[in-house]
Amino acid sequence: MRDNNDLILVDMDDKEKGFAEKLDVHKRGLLHRAFSVFLYDGDRLLIQRRAEDKYHSAGLWANTCCSHPRGEETVLEAAAKRLLLECGIENADLHEAGKFVYHAVFSNGLTEYEMDHVIVGEYSGSFKANPEEASELRYVRVDELKHDMENEPDRYAVWLFTALGIAESYRKGNSFLSKQNRSQE
Repeated sequence: MRDNNDLILVDMDDKEKGFAEKLDVHKRGLLHRAFSVFLYDGDRLLIQRRAEDKYHSAGLWANTCCSHPRGEETVLEAAAKRLLLECGIENADLHEAGKFVYHAVFSNGLTEYEMDHVIVGEYSGSFKANPEEASELRYVRVDELKHDMENEPDRYAVWLFTALGIAESYRKGNSFLSKQNRSQE
């Protein structure tokens, strides 16, 4: 019987291969399904500073939220649940922008080897950081974020560099700006 902490193992084509316990997956460096959510308000992106007790990338800035789908839930269902848990956000209109694989080994011996689905949405409502997940949530202008990432890369989670590019390409390629923002262009 699967546990709630089991992650979905995948191959390089994102086809399910089975399930394994979260900590074991990260100890053994197994490829598994994950997602990264990017919520925008016009030209601003909601980012989080990961909680200091996270097992990796603690205290680093990252996208709005991220996690792993469980069991039979879709990536979009899992993303909506995680937004509520980490950020107190409900009813964001989410779209899958793309996916990529990344591999990172951390100083504590754990490994992230993820098929990361990039999820994009537009949101201008309230939010509140869950202190177990994030020490801070704030909006930042995307151009300022990119500049800071170039100049201070050690302040940011490793996956953010690739995932942000996918999110930005999706927004530009799909005219994923709100009607108000499109009318100002």
